[in-house]
Amino acid sequence: MFGSDGQVLRVFVGETDKHQGVPLYEWILKKAKQEGLAGGTALRGIAGFGAHSQMHSSKILDISANLPIIVEIIDSLDKIEKFLPFLEEAVKEGLATVEPAQIRLYRIQKG
Repeated sequence: MFGSDGQVLRVFVGETDKHQGVPLYEWILKKAKQEGLAGGTALRGIAGFGAHSQMHSSKILDISANLPIIVEIIDSLDKIEKFLPFLEEAVKEGLATVEPAQIRLYRIQKG
């Protein structure tokens, strides 16, 4: 996989967003794993705003903030495209982007 072309799917959602009773970012990662995508990570933002222009931050006085979560999934364009319909159903409010990525290192330790 070294030096191959891949894609990064980025999904921007809120920390309190849910799907099927679980946090949306967890659901997305579990579904990506179930569908055999190469890998994924959820990143918690410290501040951000979206379509409603409401600022969310992790300031100590704002404990209940709905912080931004970015889920990144990496794989081939074909596999990313096959995964997008699941997002269409699950993400009620958010943003998804697909960007090219050159995979430079992908190692799995065996045994």
